[in-house]
Amino acid sequence: MLLITAIIKPGAFEEVKDALRAAGVKGMTVSEVSGMGRQGGHVEVYRGAEYPIDLISKVRLEILAEDKEAKGIINVIVKTASTNSIGDGKVWTTPVHDVVRVRTGESGEAAI
Repeated sequence: MLLITAIIKPGAFEEVKDALRAAGVKGMTVSEVSGMGRQGGHVEVYRGAEYPIDLISKVRLEILAEDKEAKGIINVIVKTASTNSIGDGKVWTTPVHDVVRVRTGESGEAAI
């Protein structure tokens, strides 16, 4: 099993969510996060004064998937979230040794 983690632009979230559902993804965890990468920050002007904004708002998606399904899920995220501009985000996987559904006690892939 793999944990797929994606950091994407907030404006891409609804389209990515819909594409993942259409691809058969049944569940995900979504968090509003902020961070910085290559794009760095930007400067905003308020009442004539410039203010540096170092952290950019993003959305973090986390999806548990069977190994054989992970590549397809990643492809859906990348294809849907890409605008070919800096700041589109990142996607990575982390191995998951076990997962347990609290309600039923099922474990492993049955618990996804």
